[in-house]
Amino acid sequence: MQRDLKNTSFLAGLIFSVLGAGLGEAAAEQSKSITTVVKISGIPWFDRMETGVEAFAQTHPEMDIRQVGPATADSAQQLQLITDLLAKGIDALAIVPMDPEILEGVLKKAMARGTVVVTHEADNQRNTMVDVEAFDNAYYGAALNERLAQCMAGSGKWTTFVGSLGSRTHMQWVGAGEQNATKHPNMDLVDPNNESFDDANQAYDKAKEILRKHPDIKGFQTSAGNDVLGVGRAVEEAGLAGKVCVVGTGLPNPSAAYLESGAITAIGFWDPKQAGMAMNAVAKILLDGGEITDGMDLGVEGYEQVSVKPGAGEGLLLIGNGMVLADRDTYQEHLF
Repeated sequence: MQRDLKNTSFLAGLIFSVLGAGLGEAAAEQSKSITTVVKISGIPWFDRMETGVEAFAQTHPEMDIRQVGPATADSAQQLQLITDLLAKGIDALAIVPMDPEILEGVLKKAMARGTVVVTHEADNQRNTMVDVEAFDNAYYGAALNERLAQCMAGSGKWTTFVGSLGSRTHMQWVGAGEQNATKHPNMDLVDPNNESFDDANQAYDKAKEILRKHPDIKGFQTSAGNDVLGVGRAVEEAGLAGKVCVVGTGLPNPSAAYLESGAITAIGFWDPKQAGMAMNAVAKILLDGGEITDGMDLGVEGYEQVSVKPGAGEGLLLIGNGMVLADRDTYQEHLF
């Protein structure tokens, strides 16, 4: 009897171990991973995006969802991060490319091996399944410029800032700004497309150079999230708050002091939190074998009835309606 009990216990333990291992393997097979790769970590814009990624992760605890990014705004570092993630067998990538062209090769390989690829701020990305945009980029760039023109009374020198010359959306925005400015023939564009690499200090230094070179300049249209902070600081230190117009992409909380002083005239933005959630929502739909269709609701504010059209390559371009333009009188309605 004692031997039988021992044998029974042994068999039960063996069966439990086998079943447990099988259940563990099944759970591992069911668990999918999405990693959001941003241009640079540790700046307010992408910190805000990470809150959206984390919020999406909380509603999908069965998945491994996270955000990473290089320490500096460097396309080579971002490429290496993506290469490393693919080597680890990531299921889906949600990427905000520093330079879409540099990523084409690695994203083509990623999709060939079955990795879901979703991008943001890169409507020229050919090797992506879906590029998610918060709004029509030409409309946004023109809206920024029209607000600048209003502040400048349609006359005077102005210039533009971009995170990098390889940043697709930034170049679209300033390009649309230049086109819009043709409606104001007395606006004179000087020294355009200053690169800041999304660094407020670099934007500050370049703005000071421009103010020295063009002491009569009247306006700045900026693109990267930190540009308005650097340019606003330079304008304020020069005693030109309220005299030189600064309109560009920025977030309400970081920009608040300069909006109040008049060193920043107005900011345009979309909520990076919602963009992070939208990218991950699209990635999950694709991982689950679903389709992205025109007019669908992603369940994310600003992306309730999206427009879907053919993308630059074989993928899709998805456009939301998340644009916001705010100034000193309205920015407190959107504090983050």
